[in-house]
Amino acid sequence: MSVALLFPGQGTQHTAMLPWLASEPAARPVLAWMAEHLGGDWRARVADADWSQSNAIAQPLVTGASLAAWAALEGGLPRVVAVAGYSVGELAACVASGMLAAGDALALARRRAAAMDACAGDGRAGLLGLSDADPADVDAACARWGLEVAIRTGERRCIVGGGRAALDEAAAHLAALGAKTTPLGVRVASHTSVMRAAVPALARALAEAPWRAPRVAWVAGITGAVERDPVEVRRLLAEQVATTVRWDACMDAVAERRPGAVLEVGPGTTLVRLWRERFPAIPARACDEFASRREIVEWIADAARP
Repeated sequence: MSVALLFPGQGTQHTAMLPWLASEPAARPVLAWMAEHLGGDWRARVADADWSQSNAIAQPLVTGASLAAWAALEGGLPRVVAVAGYSVGELAACVASGMLAAGDALALARRRAAAMDACAGDGRAGLLGLSDADPADVDAACARWGLEVAIRTGERRCIVGGGRAALDEAAAHLAALGAKTTPLGVRVASHTSVMRAAVPALARALAEAPWRAPRVAWVAGITGAVERDPVEVRRLLAEQVATTVRWDACMDAVAERRPGAVLEVGPGTTLVRLWRERFPAIPARACDEFASRREIVEWIADAARP
């Protein structure tokens, strides 16, 4: 039996996420960190978008929720053949691969958010999800409104980033051409050149953390390739904030490892929905689709059986 793990990025947080974590002893250290750094009422406050969608909160919040779920599940999973993280989810994936300790990943999530906020300007920027979009139409809209593709998720799916006013105009234009448009709950143009100034600060933070060689194949977001050298991993993680994420290629690389099942570890179901669309023959579920750790472990044992 084998499984691959996907770790989500910010924007997936919600008040009802992963309620079963509170009863899992292995998750308590991470949950205690979250209570200390985000406040004991962090779950209730997720409903306040002004609070929960800010970088300073969202990045450690999603990282913490994912790492708490990983800590609870780690001992009950079959062989993990690959891990991949979506945006800030790469930090949690580093923990699951054995390269980072959970505490160091949580600290890095905070420093990543601070580095990005420092070059975010007036905050009037964000991300726009597109589906059923003609690539030529997307390219033309990006050129016209000064936008950039931040994340590629499929042949006719992507996320573009830029100024909020430009995104609004591009959304109306692309919707008229038949695309589905979804403004995302992110307030910076992540994974675009706007974030270039954040790279050196993040690189310094990453260099200060203790790293180990991975025990599991870790797929890099901006290359879609397995990387095993921690020095190169640090470089890729720093560059990622200002570079297009190739999530489509990441999914392909994970599929090449031939997992028996795929599990999204963290809040939300975004990544498994993308996976099911691209690889419907490989069963995939999200932790947020279950009511307990036991249910997750039992599903994986059944789904991943050869």
